[in-house]
Amino acid sequence: MKAVMLAAGLGTRLYGNGEDQPPKVLLRFENKTLLERHVEILRALGIEELVMVLGYRHDEIEAELRAVGAGDFVRTYFNPDFHDGPVVSLWTARDVLKSGSDVLFMDADVLYPPLLLERLIAASDPTCLLFDRGIDAGEDPVRICIRDDRIVDFGKMIEGDFDVIGEWPGFMKMSPAIAGRIADATARYVQAGKVKLAYEPAMRDVMMDSPPGTFGFEDITGVPWIEIDFPGDLIRAQQIIYPQVAAAATDRDGGSKARRG
Repeated sequence: MKAVMLAAGLGTRLYGNGEDQPPKVLLRFENKTLLERHVEILRALGIEELVMVLGYRHDEIEAELRAVGAGDFVRTYFNPDFHDGPVVSLWTARDVLKSGSDVLFMDADVLYPPLLLERLIAASDPTCLLFDRGIDAGEDPVRICIRDDRIVDFGKMIEGDFDVIGEWPGFMKMSPAIAGRIADATARYVQAGKVKLAYEPAMRDVMMDSPPGTFGFEDITGVPWIEIDFPGDLIRAQQIIYPQVAAAATDRDGGSKARRG
C-alpha cells in the first residue's frame, strides 16, 4: 500500500493571506513536526511508500524530510499551481492513484495517534473512510452520511434525512480500482477548468456512481484527532488534543478518550 499526502496549500485559513508562514505540515508538537509524526507512523504500519504533493514553500518541507531521515521512503511531486484548489494537488498524484496499488489518502494537517491509521488499514472494506460521530458544528467539516449502515452522501453542504452524520478526518483507504476512478474524476474537473475546488467533489462523484456499499466506513469516534485549519484549531491542538494523542500513542486503550475535550 502506498500513501498519498497533500501538503501543497498555503494555509490561508490558519495564517491569513500572507506567504511568510511555514507549511502546516511543519507545525511542531513537543519538538516534532507533523511531518515527522506522519513518517514515523506510516513506516511503523508497513506502508510501502509515502508520496507527497508539495507546492507552497516546498523547499522547507524537503529540508525537513532530509532532517528526519525519510530517505527513499518519501517521494515528492511538485504542484506549481498550488494557489489553485486541492483538486489540482490530487490530480498531480494521478499516476500513483492509477498505479494498481492500494492507496492510503491523507491530508497533511491532521494530528492523530497511530491507532487511527491502524484502524483504517485493518478495516475489512477495500475502500474505507474514517468516520467520527463527534462532528463539529458549522459548515466546514466534511460530512459522511449513513443510512441503513451504508454511506449515502459525502461533502460539506448536505441535505436530507440520515440515520447518522459524522465527520471525515481526511483519511481514506482506496482499492486500486477506486483510486484509479478518483484520478479520472479529478482529471475531469481540471480539464473543465474547475481548479479552485476541493477534492471531495471528485471523490463524491465516484462514490455516487458506485454500487451501494462500495465505500465502507470505520467508526473512530473517541479516538483523539484534529485537523488544523483555523487559529482556534491550533490552540485546541496544542492545549487539548496533543496530550490526548500522546497518551493514546503510549496506551493502546487511549482510543476511549474523548476526542474534543
